[in-house]
Amino acid sequence: MQTALHRLASGTWLTQRVVLFAGMAGLASAAASLAWLFATANGTIDATGRPLGTDFSSFWTAGRLALAGHASSAYHWATLEALQAQTHGVDLFFPWSYPPMFLAVAALVALLPYVPALIAWQAATLAAAVAALRAISPAPLLLVAGLGYPIVLVCLGHGQTGFLTAALLTGGVLCLERREALAGILFGLLAYKPQFGLLIPLVLVAGGYWRAIAAAGATVLAGVGLTLALWGWPVWQAFVDSMTLTRSIVFEGGSTGFEKFQSAFAWARLWGGSATAAYLLQAVVTTGAAAACLWIWRQNVGFRLKGAALLTATLLSTPYVLDYDLTVLGMALALLVAHGLEHGFRPWEKTVFALAWLLPSGGRGIAMLLPLPVGFAVLAMVFGLILARVRAERHNESVFGAELRAA
Repeated sequence: MQTALHRLASGTWLTQRVVLFAGMAGLASAAASLAWLFATANGTIDATGRPLGTDFSSFWTAGRLALAGHASSAYHWATLEALQAQTHGVDLFFPWSYPPMFLAVAALVALLPYVPALIAWQAATLAAAVAALRAISPAPLLLVAGLGYPIVLVCLGHGQTGFLTAALLTGGVLCLERREALAGILFGLLAYKPQFGLLIPLVLVAGGYWRAIAAAGATVLAGVGLTLALWGWPVWQAFVDSMTLTRSIVFEGGSTGFEKFQSAFAWARLWGGSATAAYLLQAVVTTGAAAACLWIWRQNVGFRLKGAALLTATLLSTPYVLDYDLTVLGMALALLVAHGLEHGFRPWEKTVFALAWLLPSGGRGIAMLLPLPVGFAVLAMVFGLILARVRAERHNESVFGAELRAA
């Protein structure tokens, strides 16, 4: 037992061969699953009777409405539902709740027929995420582990925005030190998912990244200006009007399924808590994550640690985070592994990182059966390890400084 615990604590069991096998197995599983979905599809419908790409249906149909000159109708659920039924021939509805800036992207995607549009969307956003991953480290083993990350299949299966979100957040972090204005632009483009932008202004101010702040603000204003030029104020009014319905039905009411959410809010709702209690718990978690992240960004520690802290805290700080958004966690893990390979790993880090890589893929099933919020627990564990490493690095720096002064 002691030997097994020692191997788990030291992480010696996690050899390059194990990582390669796990990554290749995940990659093969994703490729086989996607091949089966497309091979057995009937038009735009897969073998389970759902649209290929599921959530992508909302992107494509909203884009089609925008192209037809009815951008505001993308936020009218009855109109969107009718178009989805016409497209797929099934009675399944996927609402559109993104700000109008992203409607411009959806319109570009919708220039293609549905299936080619889905393939182009997935390929382009996955390529952006791979580019961000390679910017963290060009090591082939890390790329294999990243592509084999089980959440990749979840994101591909839903036709969702996880790859784009991860690429923009990670790219912004990596550009901050040398290309600050570009970092601001990447952060500004993330405005299509505003719930992920809560902590970005805080850490930029804490770090004195004023050019990034200016570039991010200009990017957001440019996006708003573009939508106003294309569709006028009515599309924004329609978006604002739809937010109440989205909040009450999709989010608070749980029509999407609380097992799919990875937040403290969803944890409370899974266990039967009221919406008020869930919001209170989320407020506590958000405040703690923000305070800890700000503290980390004010320390003299490695920038990879700061980046991993921001990515992980971003996921912890919002009540509206789903499992496909955990592609962002994958980038945080890559940053932590790259840092560990350079500076060494602390006890239990390798094992926890491996669990964080594996467990979220079964988060929905576990949350439905037990119910346990696996995704949220994994995020909290990873963030705790980041805090512990930052404290250890500060302690080592203090000890080294004291030795120098004594000498």
